[in-house]
Amino acid sequence: MSSNMQNVSRYVLPSGLTILIETLPYVRSVALGYYLRSGSAVESEEHSGSSHFLEHLVFKGTATRSTSDIAKVIDILGGDVDAFTGKEYTSFYCHVLDEQVHVALSLLTDIVIAPRFTDDDLEVERGVILEEIKMVEDTPDDLVHEIFVTAFWPDHPLGRPILGTEETVNRLGRKQILAHYDETFHPSNMIFCASGNVRPEEILPFLEATFANDTKPPIQQTWTAPTPAQHVILREKRELEQVHLCLGSRGFPQQGDERYGAALFNAILGGGMSSRLFQKIREKAGLVYTVMSYHNGYVNGGYEAIYAACAPKNLRRVLDMTLAEMRLIKSGGATAEELSSAKLHLKGSILLSLESTVSRMSGLARQEYYFGRQFSPDEIIAAIDAVTLEDIAHVAGTIVDPDSLSLTLIGNLKSPGISTDMLRQAVA
Repeated sequence: MSSNMQNVSRYVLPSGLTILIETLPYVRSVALGYYLRSGSAVESEEHSGSSHFLEHLVFKGTATRSTSDIAKVIDILGGDVDAFTGKEYTSFYCHVLDEQVHVALSLLTDIVIAPRFTDDDLEVERGVILEEIKMVEDTPDDLVHEIFVTAFWPDHPLGRPILGTEETVNRLGRKQILAHYDETFHPSNMIFCASGNVRPEEILPFLEATFANDTKPPIQQTWTAPTPAQHVILREKRELEQVHLCLGSRGFPQQGDERYGAALFNAILGGGMSSRLFQKIREKAGLVYTVMSYHNGYVNGGYEAIYAACAPKNLRRVLDMTLAEMRLIKSGGATAEELSSAKLHLKGSILLSLESTVSRMSGLARQEYYFGRQFSPDEIIAAIDAVTLEDIAHVAGTIVDPDSLSLTLIGNLKSPGISTDMLRQAVA
């Protein structure tokens, strides 16, 4: 056993399962979760969507529980049982009262290690997922980000949609689903995390017994760095009143030292109500309802994105104002007051998230996945405080990149009215 943070215990079982348990005796809830070191980025192009398909199927029943049995237990728990698929990991988790931790642990583990995959269940969920894909297609503020990433990283697994496509989902059969399950759902490819009013001795014996005979070696992932493909893309949707835009560029890996600088850059640019884009484009010019910026980091790459929606006639003005602010920050135009405000905003968000056991549990998993260790709140706060205006300019110098800056548009337009050459010149 080892621990990098007070009240957090870390164990690695002979089976390879990594366990992190954070004991918080002053709360009444417990969040539990299995995190697979696999997501859509580990799939072949042919089998894109397999991880998300499995996320759906495991809730359809197990060797000892029917679908209705699972539903009844979830209702009895009175908490939340859920799952999500990401690019690099998949999570199955629950949030329950501390008195229900053993019931929740049994259910969650059963779902993960003993799902049944019947042909009928597979066809039902195939239909559900196809409807989910159509829902994204009908939701432009989601779709624009997906189209952007696919175009930005066209030849890399990170560029593929997590849900897969209608073509790949229709092609996936029981054989492919079982093969993906056998390859990824084993303890050496998992992280188990718990946070809340629970002690290691309440969980460890169950996990040790459950995974005692599973000694499959871990997956050896080969992560390659994605290469950005600069683009301007328009998806014409005549029924839309607004144009939805995603303006993006290269970013940083999740483990990079620049991650705090990137977070603060976004807080200044478009991360809150006092940010430059919100104040100038919405509050002063009244051109948008929504405008925001964010950074997504992965193991070997990352990207920066700005999202906004506006009337077609205002598109060029919104773009010009956004590009101007990016260019100003790149040239060292961020102020000490802006940086101080951004730090307070970011630190406040982090500290407030510590009041949620679900947030703490997921934080344990992400830090283990990306760093193999835990960072205390004090370490994170100190790292944020250490960021300087020079660091912001350095981060902006990478993000505001003339050679990767790209634009995706969805709306009732005949032409985007802007080219990659114009984007390059705007921030050069």
